[in-house]
Amino acid sequence: MSMKEIRRFTAVQLAERIKQREISVKEAVQAALEQINEVETAIHSYVTIEEEGAMRQAEEVQKKIDSGELSGPLAGVPAAIKDNMCTEGLLTTCSSRILGNFVPTYTAEAVLNLQKAGAVILGKTNMDEFAMGSTTETSAFGITRNPWNLSHVPGGSSGGSCAAVAAQECFYALGSDTGGSIRQPSAFCGVTGLKPTYGTVSRYGLIAYGSSLDQIGPVAKDVTDCAAVLEAAASYDKKDSTSLKRQDTDFTSALGKDVKGMKIGIPRDYLGEGLEEDVRSAVLLAAKTLEGQGAMVEEFDLSLVEYAIPAYYVIACAEASSNLARFDGVKYGYRSKEYEGLHHMYKKSRSEGFGPEVKRRIMLGSFVLSSGYYDAYYLKALRTKALIKQAFDQAFAEYDVILGPAAPSTAPEIGKSLSDPLKMYLGDIYTVSVNLAGLPGITVPCGLDKKGLPIGLQLIGDCFQEKKIIQAAYAFEQARKMEVSPIAEDGASVIAGWEKSQTAEGGKEQEERA
Repeated sequence: MSMKEIRRFTAVQLAERIKQREISVKEAVQAALEQINEVETAIHSYVTIEEEGAMRQAEEVQKKIDSGELSGPLAGVPAAIKDNMCTEGLLTTCSSRILGNFVPTYTAEAVLNLQKAGAVILGKTNMDEFAMGSTTETSAFGITRNPWNLSHVPGGSSGGSCAAVAAQECFYALGSDTGGSIRQPSAFCGVTGLKPTYGTVSRYGLIAYGSSLDQIGPVAKDVTDCAAVLEAAASYDKKDSTSLKRQDTDFTSALGKDVKGMKIGIPRDYLGEGLEEDVRSAVLLAAKTLEGQGAMVEEFDLSLVEYAIPAYYVIACAEASSNLARFDGVKYGYRSKEYEGLHHMYKKSRSEGFGPEVKRRIMLGSFVLSSGYYDAYYLKALRTKALIKQAFDQAFAEYDVILGPAAPSTAPEIGKSLSDPLKMYLGDIYTVSVNLAGLPGITVPCGLDKKGLPIGLQLIGDCFQEKKIIQAAYAFEQARKMEVSPIAEDGASVIAGWEKSQTAEGGKEQEERA
């Protein structure tokens, strides 16, 4: 079987063929590495690629499969890990200069769970620095490009993971979601991404941004893969004080069930001002598709939507300012070469090590936690968070699933978001409420806009109701089969497109200089 044919498989399909001995684990890894070598120059999905380590893992996993020790639905499948999850002996940077030399001595629990299921780790994917951003442009190691159009962003902060799956540089990936960081880039890259209920996947080993909001989840080619990966990654972990003991993590059992009688609500607030017409049309068509399969779909009012963005950024930045205080140049990571005394070393190391977006959020977080402003901003944001949770509770008393867009637009062009941070923050309008309320959400591709860029449909469930959103997402996916990868199989058009974009950018720079 050719490398091109191997790359077409989903993760579950590939594992089945490995089990049937039609493909070896080594061949699967070689297929992914070949694509990485072909297109990575243009896309830059990875910060660290572990070629030798992946081949060693392939041999070990193959032995376990042959002996019958490994027989699960993901055994032998090559995967990528977002670079904010610790991996023993493998560089973990959070795409920040301040952690540019950090090699952990332990592995994140979610990654360990995947390795126990037979995953082969190909490397660590690029991201917005410390997961702070919506475009994967704030990385200290360079931007990631959207495989559908190289002049556009892949979204963020898990843009590297989503671009890698879309570009066939891995078969699935792990991302983290603080305010939509799995769901929004999945929508922009035309792949499927799932954010589980808070506490379902252990946060042990995940380098924290906002501890009360962060949650690890899968990015994959389809809903079946996402369900299988989440099933493997989820577990109770006593090392994580927010980890939940759940007995209902057999998420793949929801696949194949129809949606007859399912009640689906569409918030009118999600279809108002600021939503691009192409996105609105695709989302409403998706609702019609589910309605045609027997679901009951209606619009309703979801209150407090306009307060979600300010509440989210106050809470997230407050927690970030506290979490990032540990990066001081003393214990690990970057330390300034020239300084006078301890306090000067702190200031210089942090000033030189952190990028502008991270500094902006640390300062905002420190401000809202400061004396005189704590009550006015932080406590008010926490009260708003509680009210948003109540609004969702009321909605889920009526509906099984909430349907809406994942983002108000498709992927913007590179360079256009960072110039206006407030506009970039407002792009999270449909995703942040899910994190504030600790709910599960999934994004699936539902169409293309006039520019040929993917549009994502978001399905939101009540706490612990991942199976309902998986059931609805799978039903929609089966009704409207879509091409999941934009990459030409030989990668040649990607390189050609990248070279063309580089030439165009060079021409623009020359004009500006003139």
